[in-house]
Amino acid sequence: MELFKIGFLTVKLIDIIDILLVTYVFYKLYTVMKGTIASQIFIALVFVFGFSFIAQLLNMQAMGWLLGSITDIWIIALIVLFQPEIRRLLQLIGKTRVARIFTKVNVDANVMEITEASFELKSRGWGALIVIERSSGLKSVMESGELVQSKISKELIITIFTPKSPLHDGAIILKNGKIEAARCLLPLSEHEKIRNKNLGTRHRAGIGITEVSDAVAIIISEERKQISVAEDGKLEYYDDKKMLTERLVKAMGKESVAEKVKDIFEEGEKEIVTPDDKKE
Repeated sequence: MELFKIGFLTVKLIDIIDILLVTYVFYKLYTVMKGTIASQIFIALVFVFGFSFIAQLLNMQAMGWLLGSITDIWIIALIVLFQPEIRRLLQLIGKTRVARIFTKVNVDANVMEITEASFELKSRGWGALIVIERSSGLKSVMESGELVQSKISKELIITIFTPKSPLHDGAIILKNGKIEAARCLLPLSEHEKIRNKNLGTRHRAGIGITEVSDAVAIIISEERKQISVAEDGKLEYYDDKKMLTERLVKAMGKESVAEKVKDIFEEGEKEIVTPDDKKE
């Protein structure tokens, strides 16, 4: 179906759809790489591909051959150079709301127990990192720690994060109403924006796990005595039990419970980061 002409070019409906799809793919690739060193290489490659397309369009054979040769080589190089980013893109696709329709959310934790434990740890000045698994499996993360497989309770969470406890380092993973594992190692966020905020290892780990999965992380700072929640690479701070409860209810998709909680925390999350947050 012909729509219009631009000089000697005939633009069809399928051409518009094709351009929109390619634009969307490039946009998603850029959002995944944004804030990393790879983003600069990606922008350069976009220009190379753009010039190659224009050269072919204008029938510039020499330039088209040169850029085409570079493109063929870089297809292989891209897989090697952008392996972490490609993995993150695939994980991002798995985190989308559409993907969740086909994936059961395996979280049935007691929100109040988590909230009470978080504020008790905050008042005692004990650091903690609590990760709630949702649709993205965290089996490899659990295998890095010690299996617990016990029912979630305020007392057990506090006991695990007691400073002298052998399990207090690392994170605990919550799944299906249980504390599945403790002392787990999490991937640190490598985004330049996060590194420049002088956040400690605990915060970078909490943000990092939410960048590569749809998990929600609760971070308790032992030095600043603050509670923060990380989701989708964003960080928010909470000083009120009710607000934290609502936030966790919403994040865990407990719609039936959410209806009973008044003034549900508004949608549209803002990234709130304290620049002078001390390293932990």
